[in-house]
Amino acid sequence: MPSAPRHRRRPAPNAARWARVRLFAMDVDGVLTDGTVHISSDGSEAKAFSILDGHGLRRLAREGVAVAWISGRASGATTARARELGIPHVIQGPVDKLASLRELAGRLGLGAKECAYMGDDEIDAGAMRWAGIAVAPPGAMPVALAAAHLVTRRPGGHGAVREVCELLLAARAKAGGKS
Repeated sequence: MPSAPRHRRRPAPNAARWARVRLFAMDVDGVLTDGTVHISSDGSEAKAFSILDGHGLRRLAREGVAVAWISGRASGATTARARELGIPHVIQGPVDKLASLRELAGRLGLGAKECAYMGDDEIDAGAMRWAGIAVAPPGAMPVALAAAHLVTRRPGGHGAVREVCELLLAARAKAGGKS
């Protein structure tokens, strides 16, 4: 039986690179959720979001890090959760997430090295390769794993985003807070 292919990730970023991040953007399904979408017979949709992730994102925002959700799929559940958390940048429906990330970064006056992006599938790989720091949850597809600098320990929808928030917050604290 052939062994599973190994994924070569880019070298892990050091603390100085984490401290430089001013925008943490991410996919939704498979990153903020476990990728499951519940569709009822009446067409209503439900997703499960981690409270751990939400708390981490709020802490990042209080520390001056912009947060963005870039989802290839429009969803009322995503809109509702983003509103509840006060996520200022929610982009739903783009096929080209790299273009969306670059456009948002440009509006915020940021370059690639000031952006972190977390994704789990082919549609995220371009944005991951462009960003200064790329992260994937462990269940990500091979192309996303290959683009990642870091693969979280926790799976998508179960605190993976919080892991990244903690790394960003720790790096900022070490660097003297808001930079």
